[in-house]
Amino acid sequence: MASQEIDALAQALSKLPGLGPRSARRVVLHLMKKRESVLQPLLRALEHVEQRLVVCSTCGNIDTGNPCGICVDPRRDIRSICVVEDVSDLWALDRSRLFPGKYHVLGGRLSALDGVRPEDLNIDGLVARIAVGGIDEVVLAMNATLEGQTTAHYLAERLEQFPIRLTQLAHGVPVGGELDYLDDGTLAQALRARRPVG
Repeated sequence: MASQEIDALAQALSKLPGLGPRSARRVVLHLMKKRESVLQPLLRALEHVEQRLVVCSTCGNIDTGNPCGICVDPRRDIRSICVVEDVSDLWALDRSRLFPGKYHVLGGRLSALDGVRPEDLNIDGLVARIAVGGIDEVVLAMNATLEGQTTAHYLAERLEQFPIRLTQLAHGVPVGGELDYLDDGTLAQALRARRPVG
């Protein structure tokens, strides 16, 4: 049996995404075995990040500086903004290095069932950024869920007063996807968004 401190560490780790109780115990055992090469550098990195972690006041990204590294990057196209639901979506899109502009994190999506209303999200911050001017395109990169599409529709209505090009991520059959394995919603969206060949 492990001590209460080790058990508490395993329980804390089991709350992380992708780690259940058994995986957390394996991680704890690995950290104990590799104390100097893994545990101590991990503790220093966690402490350093914890002391400097902030939410970007411009876009809502989480970083160690305010404004964040994306907002201050001079290579970014300041005329385009990609709107995402959460920081994890921003990181996933930015990892692809395909979007050259800036981002805006809403902090969630509209959901009547969960009681999430427009005023609960960072929508006013987005409208304020666009109202300043200089924005040509806003990309709505909402998840392909009912709540995500509801949020995108609401944003489209809020932003229709501005002279911007409003675009949305494509939805449908993923590359390498087989029709037999796709859900009805994905197939329906793929059929609605069909385009000419060639």
